Amino acid sequence: MDKLFLIGVALAAFTAATPALAREATEGAAPARQTQTSTPAAAEVLAQILTDYEAYLRRVDPISSGMDGDRDALSRLPDNSREGELARRAPLTALLTRLDAVDAAALNAEQRLNHDFARYLIRREIERLSLDTSRLAFDSEGGPGQLLSYLAGSTRIAGRADADAWLARLEATPAYYDGAVANARRGLSTGMIQARSVVESALGQAVRDLEAAPADDVLMQPFKTLPSNIPAADQEALRRRALDLIQGPVTARRQAWRAMLQDDYLPKAPVEPGLVHRPGGKDLYAFMVRSDTTTDMTPDQVHEVGRQEVARIRARMQEEMRAAGWTGDFAGFLNFLRTDPQFYATSREQLLEKASEIAKRADDRLPALFGTLPRLPYGVRPVPLEIEATYTTGRYNPGSMKNGVAGGYIVNTGRLDQRPLYELPALTVHEAVPGHHLQIALQQEAADQPYYRRGADVTAFIEGWGLYSEFLGEEMGIYRTPYERFGRLSYEMWRACRLVADTGLHWLGWTEEQARACFRDNSALAPHNIETELQRYIGWPGQATAYKIGEIRLRQIRQKAERELGDRFDVRAFHDALLVDGPLPLGLLDARMDRWIAEQKAR
Repeated sequence: MDKLFLIGVALAAFTAATPALAREATEGAAPARQTQTSTPAAAEVLAQILTDYEAYLRRVDPISSGMDGDRDALSRLPDNSREGELARRAPLTALLTRLDAVDAAALNAEQRLNHDFARYLIRREIERLSLDTSRLAFDSEGGPGQLLSYLAGSTRIAGRADADAWLARLEATPAYYDGAVANARRGLSTGMIQARSVVESALGQAVRDLEAAPADDVLMQPFKTLPSNIPAADQEALRRRALDLIQGPVTARRQAWRAMLQDDYLPKAPVEPGLVHRPGGKDLYAFMVRSDTTTDMTPDQVHEVGRQEVARIRARMQEEMRAAGWTGDFAGFLNFLRTDPQFYATSREQLLEKASEIAKRADDRLPALFGTLPRLPYGVRPVPLEIEATYTTGRYNPGSMKNGVAGGYIVNTGRLDQRPLYELPALTVHEAVPGHHLQIALQQEAADQPYYRRGADVTAFIEGWGLYSEFLGEEMGIYRTPYERFGRLSYEMWRACRLVADTGLHWLGWTEEQARACFRDNSALAPHNIETELQRYIGWPGQATAYKIGEIRLRQIRQKAERELGDRFDVRAFHDALLVDGPLPLGLLDARMDRWIAEQKAR
């Protein structure tokens, strides 16, 4: 473990930015869970509030509810209109008022954690509504078609009810496009406008969405293979209905979306990136950083942490460069890695097979590090051809045991000369196991937790865990050559540069070239990947800051546990304590893991 990890500005910034919710969570908390009791009245009141919060979430988020087995939700899409958003303020405010009235001191530690977490999420959502973040209605990967493409790929038709539900979602698609168009136009009218480069990327995807033949459209994917329990005549009728919807109202809305981007939005899109240049942009960005990092860190603090991490990781990269036998300079080594054919697959199939082999090796090492593993398996799949041009190198798509859908490690097999194999081990352990699949599947299967915790969006924890998993790949023996170890460090450098570039673009007013330089000069990322990622940060402000901030905190927590428990530290029990109950904002995670450490000491 790198002993420099806790030195310098990074630690100071984290200490200064610990949210108040962490301090609240530790006040009056006894160290051992089994010694704590709660007042029945307070516990019962909290339980009813959380039941009502679940009903609210199931109503407004049919995607998550459908994945959790809600059959009715599988036939609905979210209401993404501004009117629909504003209608959420009243029930959220009422829930928050009820939570504030609960005597938290009368709850036991776990109940108080549930109370504080729900309160945190609701307050964050109310602030998001006030800032009207949906005005940024698309990013570099596209607009409303993104969600629909994901849903098509994760929908399994097991019977007539499933088929009817997918048709209902197709029928709801025009309204979803209409909401996105209205949100984008509101952004235009208020000056909250995406940069020209992001619009051009989204426009390219909008054009591609219209190019496929109707029978090959991504939205037809759930109907490609229908089960035998649906009679052949009914199968034909279902497919005909789906084609009618896609050729008719869906295509009309796709055309309207493309026309809006091309004729109305693009001519007004500014060249300069960054929320700092938009009205109210600094306030919006500061919120996004707080929201995604789940800390009180300012963009300036995040930027400084990034600079510290770039310097630290660069020193480690120099060591692996020498271990590989390279005697030239750093820039020459990067050029060698980016251009030598030995580092690149020669076919889509070969790249997918190599990713699958690494994933299976990672599976083999899991029991040594984890006491609890999820029931849900995962597959290794290519990014669909129709979206690969603007898609990232890889991603994880959650599955659903209740709906019979495995998780998916999605690998971009396009532009093979830009997909270096020395990065593939780090990508695999991040997106598959022990990364996103392991963490998210365990979160979904946390049956003892309230519904809101099984689907909570806590980016710093979720993406921090993914990056922490790349570090775990070292302990698992996944990186077998100096090139692969350098690739792992290059990926870590990528996330450190995100802190620098994202805050530089949106807070400090950097140009694209200033942001690009960090990735180009300090990492082995391929040029195409750098450009794809750069457009992602420009179009999706703040999210990129969560990875490194979360990973740093997770490694700090582990170091503390190792230091305080000494020979009694059990990495399998530690990881179970982190993962099994689902993610938490970093301040609440600190308090919970402090209690866990105290419990282990008391045994």
